[in-house]
Amino acid sequence: MVSNEFAIAIMAAGKGTRLKSKHPKVLHEIGGRALLLYVIAAAETAVTPDHIYCIIGHESERVKVAVAATGVQFVLQPEQRGTGHAIQMLKADFERSGTPLPKHLLVLSGDVPLIRPETIATVRDTHLRERAAMTILTAVPTDPTGYGRVLRANPKKPEVTAIVEQKSLTPDQLSAPEINSGIYCFETQALFSKLDALNTNNAHGEFYLTDIAAMLVAEGKRVVAVKAHSVDEVLGANTIAEMMHLDAAMRLATARRLMDSGVTIFRPETCVIDSAVTIGPDTVIEPYVQLLGATQIGSDSRIRSYSVIQNCTIGNNVTVLNGCVFDDSDIADNAILGPYSRLRPESHIGEGAHIGNFVETKKTTIGKGSKASHLSYLGDAIIGAGVNIGAGTITCNYDGVHKHRTTIGDGAFIGSDSNLVAPINIGAGSYIAAGSSITEDVPDGALALGRSRQTNKPGWVAARKAAKQKA
Repeated sequence: MVSNEFAIAIMAAGKGTRLKSKHPKVLHEIGGRALLLYVIAAAETAVTPDHIYCIIGHESERVKVAVAATGVQFVLQPEQRGTGHAIQMLKADFERSGTPLPKHLLVLSGDVPLIRPETIATVRDTHLRERAAMTILTAVPTDPTGYGRVLRANPKKPEVTAIVEQKSLTPDQLSAPEINSGIYCFETQALFSKLDALNTNNAHGEFYLTDIAAMLVAEGKRVVAVKAHSVDEVLGANTIAEMMHLDAAMRLATARRLMDSGVTIFRPETCVIDSAVTIGPDTVIEPYVQLLGATQIGSDSRIRSYSVIQNCTIGNNVTVLNGCVFDDSDIADNAILGPYSRLRPESHIGEGAHIGNFVETKKTTIGKGSKASHLSYLGDAIIGAGVNIGAGTITCNYDGVHKHRTTIGDGAFIGSDSNLVAPINIGAGSYIAAGSSITEDVPDGALALGRSRQTNKPGWVAARKAAKQKA
């Protein structure tokens, strides 16, 4: 697409009253991403971001911050007075900035996350081929009730006579099967020349962009329609229930894409897999797993049931046992984790390492082949290769004001129930006796004991019982 010939406007100003939510409609998420981000991604396949205009209104600053990284342009619609009013704001923005008008303008809705790049291309190509002033993307749902209808001059021809809202349909128009998707392509000059003629003489008192169709037809200009491949890709989300319908469709499509690439997903309908997740072939995902954000998993790994993994990178041949929770961490090849391990952000688990049940890490690097098999907390630590961390070990990293680091050298052995009071360095090959509280650095190859001397009192129990009986 020639960049100076086309621009895309995305309607993203609405509140979404029927969602019963205080948040901007287009920032509600399905498949792990905001609705608007999906639409922008599809639009970017057709034009560069600087030719994409997001028309924002309700909670405009929040919307702007959420999608600013995409590089799109923003147009403010302070009052949300309908789709026609939104394009009036876009026209005013062009006039104010002096930006040259694109020859054609594609209009998308910010709440149709399943729209495909191929469909956008179809609308564009149809518009050019038919030399139309306006091209309308339509769909034919099982039940069109509630949607505006697209009326054709002849069912077999592309020409459209009008778009009629549900409340304005005459009895003989109620059976019209095609609905208006809210996605259009216009000849920009033809569109802008009609905007001032829009009025609010309708049930909602708004300026409707759909009224442009009849105006153009009355002037003898071509208005045509093209059907979408799938109804789902053009349906918006006006209620939470409808949004969850789209979420289910997107997640199922993600699971199918992964399975097509060689990933085994048992009971995919029970898994929550975000659209940006990538998984290598021959990896197995068991039921009731959640893979969220930008998680990447290599090949030949296995993620067992009830694990929740977000924004993590997991290598090849990794086993994640049941019930693990990982965030913003990375795991090298051949590691084994769980069951019920917790990796908090900035945890780095080395090749072949073993993090066992009820072990929690935070901002910690664990070296190749090291093991922490049971019931430990390892925070703000650098742990070398081949280290054994005994059950109940704690790195005491917080003094009430600051966090401090624990460093453990290669091959060290940390006995069970040890408290390592940071900042502290445990030397390579050293041993920490079980039950120790270590407050000073330990040299390489040393044995450190930090516990009180044991005292035994023979006969103490019998004497105590005798004293109680006399009393």
